[in-house]
Amino acid sequence: MAIDYDRLMARPFPEIVHRYGWRDSALYALGVGLGGDPVSGEELRYVYENGMRALPTMAVVLGHPGFWIADPDTGIAFRRVVHGEQALTIHAPLPAEGAVVARNAVAEIEDKGAGRGAVVHMRRELIAQATGQLQSTQTMSMFCRDDGGFGGPPVAPRPRVTLPDRAPDMSVTRITLPQAALIYRLSGDYNPLHADPEVARAAGFDRPILHGLATFGVAGFALLSACAGGRAEALRELSCRFSAPVYPGEAIRTDIWEEGGAHLFRCTVPERGAVVVDRGRARFA
Repeated sequence: MAIDYDRLMARPFPEIVHRYGWRDSALYALGVGLGGDPVSGEELRYVYENGMRALPTMAVVLGHPGFWIADPDTGIAFRRVVHGEQALTIHAPLPAEGAVVARNAVAEIEDKGAGRGAVVHMRRELIAQATGQLQSTQTMSMFCRDDGGFGGPPVAPRPRVTLPDRAPDMSVTRITLPQAALIYRLSGDYNPLHADPEVARAAGFDRPILHGLATFGVAGFALLSACAGGRAEALRELSCRFSAPVYPGEAIRTDIWEEGGAHLFRCTVPERGAVVVDRGRARFA
């Protein structure tokens, strides 16, 4: 079954009320590697309930619509889907506990052509239930490797971040835990690709890989630490392209350039010489 463009664009998603507590905030932070230094006040504030803050990137796990791409009527070969890009715009700080209303929608579908895959772009708005204030706007793209050639309409080229051709202004290296994917999935993304070796091999990987959004969180904290003194409320925008998988247990180095009022970044796994996140851009208050 192929993608039906009109049906997928019109796919309804019910509003989701997502209530979360400080334990959820701590679990998310542990899933992206915080807490490794037991005397780091910068990290402790995100994993200890006394004066606790929520990492701003935790917004991407709230209001998740579930593993809907596995529904047969989507026409998507879900076992061959990988996360392509992610963008987060923060309008108000995320509290350590509370409730948000999530509105999800398919925003755009790109047909790359037969043998070249398709890209499904999703949009999510999180609204604070208590006040009605827009907390964040998120967009994500899913690269559907086996689903091109369904006859979708042409799509205008998207703007791209170009990294400077010079040494980075700063670099931060963080080591992921071997069990990082198993911890991170408890925040709501239960795709078996990140837990089941057989599913990972069927998708073309040697073993389960780390969630792209977990890498997004690792990079987000590296940027917060290097550029904003670890202050959650400083982050306004974070976006990137996922270019290769991370395997749990690997070190992720985030190289950062200050350019035009923003911080551009790229993440690599030095031991493999692999660029895992590219074309990254962050903006702070």
